[in-house]
Amino acid sequence: MIKYILRQALSWLLRIFVVINLSYFIASWFLHPASNYEERRPPLPEAQIQAQLDQYNLSDWEPLWHRWWDWLTSIITRWDWGFSPLGASVGEEVSYRIWVSAELMLGATLIAFAIGIALGVFSASRQYKLGDRIVQAVSIVGLNTSIVVISLVVVYIAININRATGTTVFYVTGASSIGVEGFWPTIVDKFQHILLPSICLVFINFASYAMMQRSLLLDNISADFVRTARAKGLTKPKAIRRHALRTSMIPVMVSLAYSIPGVFTGASITETIFAWNGMGRYLVQTISKNDVNGAVAVAAFAAMMTAIGAVLSDMFVVFLDPRVRVS
Repeated sequence: MIKYILRQALSWLLRIFVVINLSYFIASWFLHPASNYEERRPPLPEAQIQAQLDQYNLSDWEPLWHRWWDWLTSIITRWDWGFSPLGASVGEEVSYRIWVSAELMLGATLIAFAIGIALGVFSASRQYKLGDRIVQAVSIVGLNTSIVVISLVVVYIAININRATGTTVFYVTGASSIGVEGFWPTIVDKFQHILLPSICLVFINFASYAMMQRSLLLDNISADFVRTARAKGLTKPKAIRRHALRTSMIPVMVSLAYSIPGVFTGASITETIFAWNGMGRYLVQTISKNDVNGAVAVAAFAAMMTAIGAVLSDMFVVFLDPRVRVS
């Protein structure tokens, strides 16, 4: 297993290197950093704009191959991912925003996964009964509801609760308040900020896990190994938990592993609606501001998270199914 993971890691490192460099060339061809200066009033001379961009290695007057080589060597030698067209450090932006997105997305993803698995097992064990119908109906609503719609509903309800109570129970925007000190006040303030976007993310994500778990579990409930377990004296709930659930969870766990890139790169729409300065919102900003280095850094980080998710998915399969062995 260790040798397999090392081989996979080396293979993914090569792929990540290729993806990063391709992303740089694509971003350089399609993004125009000088546009950040061209609309200023009074307008700046072309030579002054190019001189300003040249110090950030973004000038169109410099050949693309030269810019790429300077950018690549700065990463390899100094781990410096460059600057935005307006002079902001890309490395500092990414290192801060990663944890903002993780703070929001990680908890919401794990809660959605736990709720989805529980509802999937509940629904499958009561196939075609009232509980199954209710779970399926709620899951279908979750699958077909836009994050924008659910966010507007949640925000509307939160604002009315704040008005009815005469105090700020829920914060609609931002990740934290300024000037909050102390352990418990900080925890309470963080909870007030994170609750609304978390509810939205859980609602649109749990349904896919629930529907997948229900479908897979129904296939395994009637399998020979489950019937054999019941013939040996196990009750239906125990046979499901000990045998059917373990096998049916493999694809769901693989899906969870591959959701890691989304956890750490953020949800752009949710972060924009609730004004969280995470990676999702940063990606939108890099594109809108023609930030070549920022867009490439986001692509590189997403590729690295995809590699981690791929390796974890293999480990989950081996852990859940002892029959699987990796040579």
